[in-house]
Amino acid sequence: MHNNSTQLSLLQDDIRSRYETLSKRLKQVARYILDNSNSISFDTVASIAAQADVPPSTLIRFANAFGFNGFNEMKQVFRQHLMEETVNYTERARLFRQTATDDSDVSPESPMEILNVFTMVNSHSLRQLAIQLNPHQLNKAIHLLNNAENIYVIGLRRSFSIASYLVYALRHLERRAFLIDGLGGMFTEQLSLVSSEDVVTAISYSPYAHEAIELVEMGAKRGARQIAITDSQVSPLAAFSDVCFVVREAQINGFRSQVASLCLVQTLAVSLALQS
Repeated sequence: MHNNSTQLSLLQDDIRSRYETLSKRLKQVARYILDNSNSISFDTVASIAAQADVPPSTLIRFANAFGFNGFNEMKQVFRQHLMEETVNYTERARLFRQTATDDSDVSPESPMEILNVFTMVNSHSLRQLAIQLNPHQLNKAIHLLNNAENIYVIGLRRSFSIASYLVYALRHLERRAFLIDGLGGMFTEQLSLVSSEDVVTAISYSPYAHEAIELVEMGAKRGARQIAITDSQVSPLAAFSDVCFVVREAQINGFRSQVASLCLVQTLAVSLALQS
């Protein structure tokens, strides 16, 4: 492993081990840092502060608490890690040009720069998905789906496109799949027949849709098996799930991708097709 990778891993381990001792605002920063390592290198300080819902000064306090002179010094750990993982020299030069400035408000502007950055961070996110996903969890999810009488899929707001694709794919596999979209406000009605023979698959990312959390709790009370696709190990969906996939999507200045999540649900659908 590269030294920079080791340095990032040590920092992440340190943040995780000290998480419970941090103040409320520093916990918000810690959670954001752990769950968005792919985008820290590119996002401005203002954007990171806004996404973590803290003032920019809190980022400085957080960095100081972990031995850095400032937040930009901490960001350098993430930048160097990404530089090490970028093999292509042309991409590495472009990445360096975009991140080497000390001006925290500089971000890619032209359409091609934006495309190049999104392509790079999405590629990194997909590699991380393949590396970090637990094969046992993946196999367990396929087993649950394969043996379910009905599959209820919950995905609201940003998660809707991923949930609707999963239902589309499952229907093509002639599975009894139902999209819980709350049309007309009928969230609980759409899940009212769920039973212990069914699987509830919930997809939600921070800020988590409260309707999704309520539906997951409802499914748990009925004894349904649960698969969660979310963005944090401390997501409220994780507590109710039999299988929990933590997906770290690429994010640039608050714009979050869906590439890794779509890759995961396609994997579930194709793997299920091969079980038939």
